[in-house]
Amino acid sequence: MGAQDAQGTQNAYDAQDTATRLRAIGDELSDRFYERADVVRMLVVTLLAGQHSMVLGPPGTAKSEMARELTGRIEGASYWEILLSKFTAPTRMFGPIDVAALARGEYRQVYDGRATTAHVAFIDEIFKCSTAALNETLGFLNERIYHPENGGEPIRCPLIGAITASNELPGGEDSAAIYDRLLVRIEVGYLEDPSNFAALVRSAVGRPAPPARTTVGLAALQHAVTEAVPAVDVPDTIVDAVCTLRAALRRKELVASDRRWRQAVRLLQASAYLDGRPAVAETDLSVLTHVLWNSPAERPTVEREVLHLVNPDAKEALDLADVIGELEAQLDAMAGQSREALSEWVIKKAHNKLAMAGKRLEKLREEAASAGRSTAAIDRVTGRQRAVRARVLTEALGVDASTVQAQL
Repeated sequence: MGAQDAQGTQNAYDAQDTATRLRAIGDELSDRFYERADVVRMLVVTLLAGQHSMVLGPPGTAKSEMARELTGRIEGASYWEILLSKFTAPTRMFGPIDVAALARGEYRQVYDGRATTAHVAFIDEIFKCSTAALNETLGFLNERIYHPENGGEPIRCPLIGAITASNELPGGEDSAAIYDRLLVRIEVGYLEDPSNFAALVRSAVGRPAPPARTTVGLAALQHAVTEAVPAVDVPDTIVDAVCTLRAALRRKELVASDRRWRQAVRLLQASAYLDGRPAVAETDLSVLTHVLWNSPAERPTVEREVLHLVNPDAKEALDLADVIGELEAQLDAMAGQSREALSEWVIKKAHNKLAMAGKRLEKLREEAASAGRSTAAIDRVTGRQRAVRARVLTEALGVDASTVQAQL
């Protein structure tokens, strides 16, 4: 075997090992953060694509903890995080003035430990970026450059990707400019399943065993981002599917920029790479549900169009999700009613509908798995079905939340 072939084999082996490690990291974080498997996967895929993500949700939904735990698994990476406000100065983000040097008549910034030297960044309350820091933040996210305060040569930043968080959407043109730079947008909420909530409460008591902690080296991740992911093949059938999806969304007046569509191709490649496949498949198109909406109200429409294109099982699963959502809304509306009224509603309506939905989702999953199609959407709806059923058991029938899991 020649030296070139040996090098190619070594690179393929390294790429495979990196993908395996990243999948293990995703599994470990999904076990730790309840109801966050899809969020964790998208954060990993976005990093692999060398892009930026935004996690949108209320305070106390583990947004920053997930970001720290994920980036903490990258050995050798420089990590930087900040909580922005309208008064955050650019020097606080990119490098403060060296006071000792200034006393000697030298104007110098200290870049160590700031965004300027970070491989991965976590920016909380991203849309509260100050007007003074706006242009430098845009340059940092878009071009990975920083222009020093003294007007010197632009500094190239080693940023692989930024994870950002917010509990609100942008409210002005300045923040909207940043919003457009965040390719992936992920919604999170409070835990829905009472059994998961009970497990969360229990985790605050006692001393759990140390969780498994897989790591990946910085050099391996950088090689994946710059070499392995771009090498993933994108078949013509996928290009055709993307064109079909764009046309379908435009008919519903949902328009994404050409730049977003082009950047999304790297996400498809990253998704395939993470799963250990040499070419993008239709199942990878599901990542686009986190790319092609501007407001949360648009996300369900985008999801339906994407999943209808990916596989037929997903469409029926989303229809079942609507039924489950209606039952949950009815449960919310009945808050405060007597136990007798709630029990009657469960017996006459909720129990049968939830049971039928659960059985159908199980069948859909079997059919999708046997055909080699993605089960992600079905699994997500199944999780919602289990969460609503758990709420019915605890809130309508008075079952102890700590015993619910065994009854599902």
